[in-house]
Amino acid sequence: MTTELLLRDANLWGTGPADVLIRSGRIAEIGHGLQSGEVEELGGKLVIPGLVDGHAHIDKTMWGGPWASHDSAPGLMGKIRGGQERRPEFGIPSADYISALLENMITLGTTHVRTHVDVDTVMGLDAVDAVREAFARHEGRVTGQLVAFPQAGLLIAPGTDKLLEEALRQGVDLIGGLDPAGLENDAVKHLDIVFGLAERYGVGVDIHLHDRGSLGEWQYRLIIERTRALGLRGKVTVSHGFALSDAAPAVRAELLEGLAEAGIAIASIAPPGRAMPLKELAAAGVAMTLGNDGVRDLWSPYGTGCMLDRALLQAQQTGPLDEDIELALHAATYGGARVTGLADYGLEVGDVADLVVVDARNAAEAVCVRPVRSLVLKAGRVVAREGSLV
Repeated sequence: MTTELLLRDANLWGTGPADVLIRSGRIAEIGHGLQSGEVEELGGKLVIPGLVDGHAHIDKTMWGGPWASHDSAPGLMGKIRGGQERRPEFGIPSADYISALLENMITLGTTHVRTHVDVDTVMGLDAVDAVREAFARHEGRVTGQLVAFPQAGLLIAPGTDKLLEEALRQGVDLIGGLDPAGLENDAVKHLDIVFGLAERYGVGVDIHLHDRGSLGEWQYRLIIERTRALGLRGKVTVSHGFALSDAAPAVRAELLEGLAEAGIAIASIAPPGRAMPLKELAAAGVAMTLGNDGVRDLWSPYGTGCMLDRALLQAQQTGPLDEDIELALHAATYGGARVTGLADYGLEVGDVADLVVVDARNAAEAVCVRPVRSLVLKAGRVVAREGSLV
């Protein structure tokens, strides 16, 4: 059955005033004076593509659950151990909490999520199962990619490699990694395992890299080298990657050239004072996505899952001009789509109608004001209206 929906008097980001006719889940026509049986009157509201969260940890969330005081030991390993030890206390991973967070993300305009999912020797693949169940509850409202993520380490947690491989056998989309040198103390061996699994199962790679300074820069070079050698252009992402923002100008230029040549993307949560140099990434042709990271979990009490909030954080560290703010929104939309491999994404005829309508006059205002999402469409279907799930 062919279904139609007309968005009348829209203000398309980058195009301007127009009517948008959606048919069978895609943008069928853009013009003026279009007609259809089912009509949404937008009154000049802005239409942007569906927001993409390119770096999340929804398996850890306690959204809608009890409040947790945060008293983990300092440092990365302190957070890792604290999370492992307290998971049973709060019933994590919980498909109910994950589903509740996804619902909030949907009402805030997110239509696609790449989430890292913990795989470790304590809980096995329980988090994978919980995340899959939560996505199934929202089938048709949001889509997702799962990254099998060795949060507790790989080399320092023997047996994790076998669990990661089992996750890939079960259809998890990407293989993850974590600080091959700083946490694992053997970057080469860690990357041997991660890239070996990627090659064997034909999946992409998304590696957390928190290590800074020359240690982080060296690992960037190793990842670039592996990506080239295995022909994984367009399938590798470095998440966080703080060493790039820290690097001296000449080193940064060298790394940017290598990332662009190898087709490696960057995922950032735009942390204050450590945001990625978005203008330089764009000029070099390096794709970047933004993400919320963890939301209301044992790592942090903060967050709502709002990608316009995340775009604002990036914009505040990129610049005050409208073009700077729009560049941050681009990372939360088109950049995320490019990094996660979404096909037919955008605001042109033939694109999948994943769309968000906001009461703003332009993209910069949408980011700065972050108004209630008037409508959220997934494949042409209205899934949220005025901040509530349909």
